[in-house]
Amino acid sequence: MNRLLFFIFSFQLFITQIYTEQCELTLNDETQLTFNTFLQAKKFCSSISLPTKNTRRIILTGRLVDYTTRCKRSITDANIEIIHIQSDLRSVCHELHHPDSRGSYTLSTFVTIPSTERLFLRITSPGYETVLKEIIIPSSEKRQKNIILKWQIALTPSQEQIETYQQQQGRMDSTIDDLMSKMTLEEKIGQLNLVTVGFDVTGPIVSENVDENIRLGRIGGVFNTFTPKAVRPLQELAMNHTRLRIPLIFGYDVIHGHRTIFPISLGMSTTWDMASIETSARIAAQEATADGLNWVFSPMVDIARDARWGRISEGAGEDPWLGSQIAAAMIRGYQGSDLTQSNTAMACVKHFALYGGAEAGRDYNTVDMSRITMYQYFLAPYRAAIDAGAGSVMTSFNEVDSVPASANRWLLQDLLREQWKFNGFVVTDYTSINEMVDHGIGDLQEVSARALDAGVDMDMVGEGFLKTLNKSFSEGKIKEQIINQACRRILEAKYKLGLFDDPYRYCDDSRPDTDIFTNENRLAARDFARRSFVLLKTDRKTLPLARSNLNIALIGPLADDHRNLIGSWSAAGDWRQSVSVREGINKLVGSQTQILYAKGSNLVEDEYMLKQLNAHGGEIELDPRTPEQMIAEAVEISTRSDVIVAVIGESQGMTGEAASRVDIGLPECQKLLLKALFDTGKPVVIVLMNGRPMTLKWEQEHAAAILETWFAGTEAGNAIAEVLFGLYNPAGKLTTTFPQHVGQIPLYYNHKNTGRPFNASQFTDKYKSRYLDIPNEPLYPFGYGLSYTTFNFSSINVDKTELRGDSDRLTVRVLIRNTGAYSGEEVIQLYISDPAASVTRAVRELKNFKKIYLRSQQSEEISFVITTEDLKFYNTNLDYIWEEGDFIIHVGPDSVNTQSIRVKWLK
Repeated sequence: MNRLLFFIFSFQLFITQIYTEQCELTLNDETQLTFNTFLQAKKFCSSISLPTKNTRRIILTGRLVDYTTRCKRSITDANIEIIHIQSDLRSVCHELHHPDSRGSYTLSTFVTIPSTERLFLRITSPGYETVLKEIIIPSSEKRQKNIILKWQIALTPSQEQIETYQQQQGRMDSTIDDLMSKMTLEEKIGQLNLVTVGFDVTGPIVSENVDENIRLGRIGGVFNTFTPKAVRPLQELAMNHTRLRIPLIFGYDVIHGHRTIFPISLGMSTTWDMASIETSARIAAQEATADGLNWVFSPMVDIARDARWGRISEGAGEDPWLGSQIAAAMIRGYQGSDLTQSNTAMACVKHFALYGGAEAGRDYNTVDMSRITMYQYFLAPYRAAIDAGAGSVMTSFNEVDSVPASANRWLLQDLLREQWKFNGFVVTDYTSINEMVDHGIGDLQEVSARALDAGVDMDMVGEGFLKTLNKSFSEGKIKEQIINQACRRILEAKYKLGLFDDPYRYCDDSRPDTDIFTNENRLAARDFARRSFVLLKTDRKTLPLARSNLNIALIGPLADDHRNLIGSWSAAGDWRQSVSVREGINKLVGSQTQILYAKGSNLVEDEYMLKQLNAHGGEIELDPRTPEQMIAEAVEISTRSDVIVAVIGESQGMTGEAASRVDIGLPECQKLLLKALFDTGKPVVIVLMNGRPMTLKWEQEHAAAILETWFAGTEAGNAIAEVLFGLYNPAGKLTTTFPQHVGQIPLYYNHKNTGRPFNASQFTDKYKSRYLDIPNEPLYPFGYGLSYTTFNFSSINVDKTELRGDSDRLTVRVLIRNTGAYSGEEVIQLYISDPAASVTRAVRELKNFKKIYLRSQQSEEISFVITTEDLKFYNTNLDYIWEEGDFIIHVGPDSVNTQSIRVKWLK
């Protein structure tokens, strides 16, 4: 290996990059420009005005690969920058991109011909040599409107980085070897014990005798404790009162923000904005580490196809490709490029694996699926998070192939470590080891031994390791080598976080005042919220609302609510800091518009549901008035208004963990209120707050407009007001399918065809896969979302209809025009169908998207470059392959309303 590296670094040739199956190291082009020039490039290229004539689009497509693996391993954690430099060096701008979860990239920019600037591509990735390539347009291409360059970029560690890594690895190995040589077996087992102390409890057990166990070296980490004031005493116990002074790791559920709360994860996914998603994780890590934490139990990347499942609110929806992009973005945001920095936190990917496939949508329930379904649809986001460098993984509560995940050696060893090369540590979910007794695979000693042997490194709360591993070792049921391996992984995580250098680095008392709940963070929260809203219906007359000379009836149990705005899994968030819809509207237009308010109904009145919610912090108080009195007040103010804004939905406790529902419609008391409002004849704008897709068929038929706002976080009220009054044009797109009826569930866009697919145009055809009482179609499909403006999609244009081999590329073009009166954003989505393959394929699968901003009457041509990577699937041998044949390319604003074109791709 040393000889190979010496050869790599002494190899000084100029290589023209082409995308081939060969593995060629990408070397820097010779240039007189210094890296400082690029580091100072702070102006974004989109701000530069280009002339309308002589403009060409440069499209770069390819893949980032690791040279030392013969270009077989993809690089996903990288910054790809296109840098424009004017010849006088006075104007420098850059566009930042990231590869997808397979290391593939497609990016574009505009240049003028003849060129007045130099164009560069810069690739930076942690642990690799920076690559700087000048983009030179071939003379033969300069007349083309779209110039496509296909580059495979092969990166290799720099000599300095290799030496630094070797030194760091050597120091870490030496430190841990020395430490473990001094540790007793009990102390090693103690490192595998994670306990809960403090503010939150997410399960039935609270750890006991924590102080004593810390002194005895029986605890490796603590969660549910934060703030420097609370963390420091526990760390001081470990550092000042234990034999070996091993620091503790501190974790917490930082899901959609820490103190400043952003939209729930499902809402963040509907932004289809990877930069915003990554930034949200970056801010969350900044706040969490300022609050004493260094480990976050996020992201949750479980694919969810069942809207009854409460934890659908915590993930990114139903699509594996989009979920993979989001998973990688979250890891980049939390961990940054250097975990030793005190403002980065180690991420924990959860829940491994298949947790979102629970039968009947009931939390903690059994999961049963084929291996092809696992690989093709459910495993991809976990893999993307691992490839992005996630430091830890949390096991799921469910079983996989009839073996609980926390004891599943195939899952944790064969797949996670051997196939995916994961080198971090594995922690269970809350008491998962103990719960395997109820699964029926043994007593506590047996399941603890099985978990350790399967690859679990840390036991959350249950103390099965602490209480049984010593006995299992003495009885020969487990080997010391397995305990040593798990202990080493925990110690390595602490070392990577810099805790051995400074165990108090996350206990800086000055940081909460400067890093937490800042004005900048609140502004970011408002922007994320606006971007997450999905306009489900609009008659294009009611919204946006006029900002003056309008009488508005603001009605609903959530219209003046604070408690529910931050949603479930808001952990350290303070709902008292949230902005209600009433406050947001009054602040924005209260002096120019008359706002009449009435609660109209209780949030929920069902006694069974109310008891459940309030037993776990729901804090729902029933209004002392009768439902009839509340509705009468709402109707009375509605008759004096021009428009009704009804803010309705779920409480925060009706979604999230242990919050599955069989009826995913609005509570009955809210439906009665809506009926009375509809009967007034006034236009009704429904503002929804919820954590899951809901059944809204009746509401869709009667409302003038429906705005899905999820649980939008701290700045919910301000963001909702800005969208209702047109200061921001909603552009969110659904990442989950909304059913017409709960009986359609599970319902998802990338389903399979059957041998008897139903054609809606043949309505009376009986012996087809259909329902008798409702259509098969969803109420709102995956990818759906409207705007205050309208967008027109031209016919699809492809550069060829027959392709051959891996090196060929298909360029798909479509012209998008904003034909409405408002500026706005549109998400152009590309799907591919494989109508004939060796295994059955989904009717279509998302493979790419682009989000663009267009002014009124502005148009832009969008290009997608498709490679054989986009055609691949898992066959019966679980080989990831593509097969020759016909493929159908679909482009449109959602998964249903698309245009299509067929191409042939041969081997």
